[in-house]
Amino acid sequence: MKYFFLYLVIYLPVFAHEDMADSVKKENFKVYGRYLDLSNSAVSASEGSIGQSELSERPLSRTGEMLELIPGMMVTQHSGSGKANQYFIRGFNLDHGTDFSFKLDSMPINMRSHGHGQGYADMNFIMPELLENIHYHKGPYYADIGDFSGAGGAFFRLKDTLEEGFLKLELGQYEFYRLLLADSFQSSENSHLIYAFEGHSYDGPWTGAEENVEKFNAYIRNTWKFNTSDRFALTFLAYNNNWDSVDQIAERAVKSGLVDRYGSLNESNGGRSSRYSLSADLTTGPWDISAYYIKYDLKLWSDFTYFLDDPVNGDQFQQSDDREILGSSVKRSFSFNLGGLEFENILAYEFQYDRIPEVALKKTSNRQILSTVREDEVDEMSHSAYLDSNASLTDNLRLNLGLRYDFYSFRNNSNLSVNSGQDSDGIGSAKINLMYDFNDFIEVYAGIGQGFHSNDARGVSINVDPSTMAAIDDVDPLVRTWGAEAGIRYFDPGNFNASFGLWLMESDSELLFVGDAGTTEASRSSRRYGLEMATVYWINENWIFDLETTLTDSRFTENEAGEGQDIEGSLPFTLSTGINFQMDRFYSSIRMRYYGRRPLDSNSSTESDTAMVFNWHAGYRWDDWELKFSVFNLLDSKDNDIEYLYESRLAGEPAGGVEDVHSHPFERRSARLSLTYYF
Repeated sequence: MKYFFLYLVIYLPVFAHEDMADSVKKENFKVYGRYLDLSNSAVSASEGSIGQSELSERPLSRTGEMLELIPGMMVTQHSGSGKANQYFIRGFNLDHGTDFSFKLDSMPINMRSHGHGQGYADMNFIMPELLENIHYHKGPYYADIGDFSGAGGAFFRLKDTLEEGFLKLELGQYEFYRLLLADSFQSSENSHLIYAFEGHSYDGPWTGAEENVEKFNAYIRNTWKFNTSDRFALTFLAYNNNWDSVDQIAERAVKSGLVDRYGSLNESNGGRSSRYSLSADLTTGPWDISAYYIKYDLKLWSDFTYFLDDPVNGDQFQQSDDREILGSSVKRSFSFNLGGLEFENILAYEFQYDRIPEVALKKTSNRQILSTVREDEVDEMSHSAYLDSNASLTDNLRLNLGLRYDFYSFRNNSNLSVNSGQDSDGIGSAKINLMYDFNDFIEVYAGIGQGFHSNDARGVSINVDPSTMAAIDDVDPLVRTWGAEAGIRYFDPGNFNASFGLWLMESDSELLFVGDAGTTEASRSSRRYGLEMATVYWINENWIFDLETTLTDSRFTENEAGEGQDIEGSLPFTLSTGINFQMDRFYSSIRMRYYGRRPLDSNSSTESDTAMVFNWHAGYRWDDWELKFSVFNLLDSKDNDIEYLYESRLAGEPAGGVEDVHSHPFERRSARLSLTYYF
């Protein structure tokens, strides 16, 4: 595997970006536009945009960490590098997606009715250097987000062109190799072609186990621009990954000396995944039209409980997901006058069809299939329409109104006929936001909105537990969420930028990660509220300081026998801060993220430990070359990246198992060196 990086293809985070036209000239290095002034455009204080310059400032040890630029979002990992990260925001343990929507251009990233959990969102097919920007907003106040919209959403936009082509080689400890080639050129009089290829391999800092990551990414886009408003883009993306996993392990196994805290209790865990897509996007006059096709595959082998269910063969299981996704959207911008007010509007229709010939759960040993727990063939289709309308009520007061309707149909053909069935459901959502501009520096916001998340199609049609054959209730196809928020934004260009928000959110049913099953399941209704703050301070032309912090209270609102009201895994406190230095061709950044104790059960009888980690990088650019040195987990923190509480059984333990904390540590301190050539 260590020779994988010699493939004729290429990989990841580099300083090549369109923003580099502004931030990196061949003789100078300077960052512009640290957080855009969103006055008179944003509808909440928690809305924001992340440019390529912000991405390049951050030392990123893994792709998913780019999401930590969203204030209040924490990104962790409890398994191998090829698996989707685990996300936390606004008191949600989002597992791998659930209540936060992700899109890349016109394509969804969240996978509904997924083999490993509802809303599974794998970011490993994205190359951060090829992103134009990430636009995010939190809360269900936006008409353009439907499913998984409770906590908010993020839209990733890929680049059409590069200011400079580049070739980057990155080497690091624990057999980290990475190669990325990217360039763009004028392919005809009115068109540009951009391409990027990535190859990446990594073993990781684990004891007696290796991740054996072998990842390949490709990006090819041709864009035709006929005038300032007419654009057509055809985009091809390819991703393939194979890896082994060092999953979370029982703390008693570490304390007894059975395994090192960086070790594994089952070295045959791991996975392989692929994602290929072709998309077309057309903008002409008031119309935006898009269509896409995605071919996706995942096989994931996990073992969280060891010998609890099967004392002979062990509890390893395989989750598989094989699907095709077809989708399209049509948007039209228009305006009208009502009562002397001019309304600017977007009317849109969206369609998505998931054809899933296999979503399965099977018992395995050393990745060999022993038996099938359940195997389903799912068809899931949705039609959505929304109206997003904006008007200026006065010179200082703006109004945003949103109306949305989503209709879903589900069909499931299960290997257990009693769990087969079909259903459909529709849900309407309304949003209203007011924004008042006090002066050139201060804007205040107030909003309220409804959202929803869909449930797994298998849960919609289920009648019996496929393992025990006990009768169980099905779940609602679509689950209502709603939220309210008030906030203030202060923006003084080049000096200080700050936003503060107070928010509330309720959900009719919580989606919770089940550690011993490796999936998500519907739970009780819930309520969350919290306070957020995000600040950026330009100390002088060389130094920039930022700080983001959140306080959250998360509770179930329904009683359940023997259970408490705390939501497992919800983060009550987060803090992220950093300082960047740039002068001429030299730059450096150090980052810290911290999250406080969180309940691991609904009674808060067991809590996680706090966790803190520092990352640092420094670089120098001269002529056509750039050299960067990075250190991740700078202080070699022994804290845990993730913790769960559930029952498992080690060999020789009582048949009923032992309830214990299962954790996955931060990766050990590691250094990486990258060299980039621009052409």
